[in-house]
Order: sequence, then C-alpha cells, then structure tokens
Amino acid sequence: MGAKRAVAGKPAFSRRKVNTGLQVGSRVVVTDNSGGKEAMIIGVPGYKGRLRRVPPAGVGDLVVVTVKKGSPSVRKQVFKAIVVRQRRPYRRPNGVWVAFEDNAVVLLTPEGTPKGSEIRGPVAREAAERWPQIANLATMIV
Repeated sequence: MGAKRAVAGKPAFSRRKVNTGLQVGSRVVVTDNSGGKEAMIIGVPGYKGRLRRVPPAGVGDLVVVTVKKGSPSVRKQVFKAIVVRQRRPYRRPNGVWVAFEDNAVVLLTPEGTPKGSEIRGPVAREAAERWPQIANLATMIV
C-alpha cells in the first residue's frame, strides 16, 4: 500500500481530540490587532454531526465568526478564525489539564493568513502546532 493521501473533504492530518468548550452561538474575544473586539461563532466547517446538533469547536479548530464589536471596518462582517484559547479544561497527552481565562480567536483573511500582525495573550500549543502562521505571531505559547 502506498503513502496516505488526503481524501477530498477530509483533512490529511490526524487531529487529537480536545474537549470542545465552544459551540455555534458562543461569544469570543478577538485577540489580534485586526480591529475586532468581540465575535460570535456562526459555523464550524467540516463538522458532520447529528441532525439539529449544535456544532462544537475547541482549541485549534477553524470556525466561522461574525464580528459583533470592534472598528467599523470589520464590524458586521463574516471571517474565518482559529480558536486559540478556551475556558473549558482539556487534557494533554502528558496528563496536564489546561484551561484559560477566556475564549479567544484570531481572525483570518480569505486567503487563510492572519488578519492582524500580533496576537495579544497566550496561545494554546495545540493551535500553534496545527497553524504555523499563528505560532509565528504568538508572543507566548502555553
């Protein structure tokens, strides 16, 4: 059998299961300097669940958000974002439980690069490993 290849619609990487602390409708802090202050999760791309089940998201997941508070240039707009912190505790393979003070995301441009040029506050290691461009902007990786 040959090398493993990505199947259309499925990611080519394995994703460790992180307790999902957010869901559609959750309000989150925008932690970069893109102009947004608060956003609401409106979708989780790639989630296939039961009928009428609210899609969950955790640290390192790609989500679709709408900016609720912030500068007029980004308000009422829809962006993709990466979850970099969540309040709900999750367990790492080494046995350590991790929880943050707030739920936070980093906004992305339509091309998939971070919209801001810096990230305020800590970034979870799971998100930094999965998204190298976010790791480059992070000042602190926990």
